[in-house]
Amino acid sequence: MLRRKTLCLPLAAVAVLAFAGAATAQSVTSIGDFKSWSAYSASEGAGAVCFAMSKATDVTPPPDGYTQAYLYLTHRPSENVSNEINLVAGFEFAPDQPATLSVGGKSFELFTQKDAAWLLDQTQNDSLASAMRAGQSVVIEGTTDKGILVSETFSLSGATAASKAIDSGC
Repeated sequence: MLRRKTLCLPLAAVAVLAFAGAATAQSVTSIGDFKSWSAYSASEGAGAVCFAMSKATDVTPPPDGYTQAYLYLTHRPSENVSNEINLVAGFEFAPDQPATLSVGGKSFELFTQKDAAWLLDQTQNDSLASAMRAGQSVVIEGTTDKGILVSETFSLSGATAASKAIDSGC
């Protein structure tokens, strides 16, 4: 259930920012835009949540039905969660197939569920966040439900500033 909660808030925030009226938009606040990344704060029942997000700059090959890929860095202080990385891939992953995230010469294994992925070993959250602050791009490779290996690239331009913004925002 924790995984679904992690995914739902950032997606809900994007929907609120894109489609909601002024009254609803008050629950999600833009902290700022930082080159390829944007930072937000929000409140939910459990407390404040801050997240930074970026869109994929390249998807190769784009799978049938591809929508848009987003990479998130999330803090949920009331749950003692910081630097949680998750991906919304824009396509369905093959069931029970891991994905791989590479940044700055380091690789991290992700587990997948439907169209989302998270670090398999959450004790690596801070290590991955540090690698992202030092890197130029993140490349995530995963297999679609049709058996096609897809590579998604995310620019890290502005990721450090967005990370600092959510550190301050939460």
